[in-house]
Amino acid sequence: MVDENPRLDTPAVYAIRVVGSLDASWSDRLGGLAITTVGDEKRPVTELCGRLPDQAALLGVLNALYDHRVVLLSVHCLSTGNPIHQS
Repeated sequence: MVDENPRLDTPAVYAIRVVGSLDASWSDRLGGLAITTVGDEKRPVTELCGRLPDQAALLGVLNALYDHRVVLLSVHCLSTGNPIHQS
């Protein structure tokens, strides 16, 4: 069985949306997340998507975005894949 409740210390897949376009070269700075830009030229939105090892890594990504003055639109935990420990 899989527990879909996020926890602080386990991996999870996240989707983060921000205003504007980010170059693919940002991927290394942002935990290796895949970078996709959607929308039109006037209102681009970038989606960062991928698996992070824990919520500390998520915080690192969010801090890097903040440090570069990137406007955050949303953060979604798509899946955790945490195994349920049964006694």
